[in-house]
Amino acid sequence: MKPFSIAALQLDLNYSENYELVAEKSYEVCKRYPWVQMIVLSELAVGGSSRSLEFCLEKQLPKFQEIAKELNVWYIPGSFYDHVNDEVKNVAPVISPEGNLVTTCSKTYPFLPYEKGITPGSEPCTFEVPEVGIFGMHICYDLWFPETSRALAMNGAQVILHPSLTDTCDRDEEKIMARATAIQQQCYYIDVNAGGKQGRGLSIVLGPEGEILNESSAGEEVVLIEVDTDRVDRVRKRGIKGLGQPLKSFRDNPQPFNKDTINDNYLKNLGKIDVPEKD
Repeated sequence: MKPFSIAALQLDLNYSENYELVAEKSYEVCKRYPWVQMIVLSELAVGGSSRSLEFCLEKQLPKFQEIAKELNVWYIPGSFYDHVNDEVKNVAPVISPEGNLVTTCSKTYPFLPYEKGITPGSEPCTFEVPEVGIFGMHICYDLWFPETSRALAMNGAQVILHPSLTDTCDRDEEKIMARATAIQQQCYYIDVNAGGKQGRGLSIVLGPEGEILNESSAGEEVVLIEVDTDRVDRVRKRGIKGLGQPLKSFRDNPQPFNKDTINDNYLKNLGKIDVPEKD
């Protein structure tokens, strides 16, 4: 399989109404770096936290399909709040170079108690880039649940994309988890966080042995990365540094972690998901 070039765009975003900026930067990237084959943006890059129908996936998608087709790139323009059947989901579309909607990724774990009213997704999102390999995606807070990345890896994902929108003081912790995810799942992990008024930036890209390939600052940055899925397969077969082979071990012994091992009483005693109050 041949190497594949990705541009992750950490942009100086306003709180909302960022379509023109996202479109402009996408065109600029492909003009300056014509070898780029995929563009990935941060969570809710266009509409931010607004749940207005103006920024819903149905209304925004055709514009980005045209951009993907014109630029001839795989395109993940961040995520959008999608309004369907009285439910709202946080979803990220995957658009092919032909402008087709290949699949959508639904955020499995909304950021509760803050992201209220969002219906969680229930299926791992993977898709194939022909002659390259299998990609997976999960969104922002999903990173905090290793089960989500494990599900992607067990479905063959060799590259995991992670659009994020973090403007809080726990960004350093997220970067640690991103590196741990790359190591645990033995894959490329491409984390692109919002910048500007939306987020803190500090995006990070990891290789399949957990090596840091790029660590962004807080400012606007175009992260250029080349992935080699043959290398992922080699690491998974031989082990990290020729040692740990966790995917194969979990494949051969997944049974200890089923519903029967959960202590329901303990978990119930943790209480509801609420915003903490003063002690």
